[in-house]
Amino acid sequence: MDGTITVKGVGTAKTKPDYIRIFLNINSEKPTYDEAVSDANRRIELLQNSLVAEGYAKDDLKTLDFSVDTTYDNIEENGRYRRVFTGYSCGYRLKISFDFSQEALAKTLNAVVGSGSNAEFSITFTVKEPEKLSEQLLISATENARAKAEVLCKASGKKLGEIVSIDYNWGEVVIHENRMDTLSRAVPLAAIPDFTPDDINSNDTATFVWKII
Repeated sequence: MDGTITVKGVGTAKTKPDYIRIFLNINSEKPTYDEAVSDANRRIELLQNSLVAEGYAKDDLKTLDFSVDTTYDNIEENGRYRRVFTGYSCGYRLKISFDFSQEALAKTLNAVVGSGSNAEFSITFTVKEPEKLSEQLLISATENARAKAEVLCKASGKKLGEIVSIDYNWGEVVIHENRMDTLSRAVPLAAIPDFTPDDINSNDTATFVWKII
């Protein structure tokens, strides 16, 4: 009687990054809520104006997160500590994305660092259209699964028959982006280096069921 064999195929691919995302953090601590928010907004406007001067549209700078929290200090009195309210902290997390080139990266970092916004930032090298990797990854996953199945069949004295089913999760594509940790807002313009990012590694999986004879 024929049986079946179930094998999970793993597809992998490498591609050169063609897209950059720069994530920026602006945080302002002030005694009052209005002062904290106003200062943060002023610094964002400086950043926007500097980017516009480099050819970006104002709305190319996207807001990912906004928060306002109270701040406290721990004050020691007679050997005991108590929390003392000091004001408010207003934080923005922002993003700007663009096609990768050394020239585009240099001009964008110059705009960020030279804006006077004192924003901290990090850089992520990625791919602009990850869905284009799907076909390559699925072919690789299929070949990987079939090779495994054929080895298992040969070892057990069986032959691989027709395929019964394929199970694939369309949300499973994994792209390992190359990220540079948060950089100091005080980086001098002349110190901004050229970057040669590593290839982007991607992987995907699919599960195959074959008849064995």
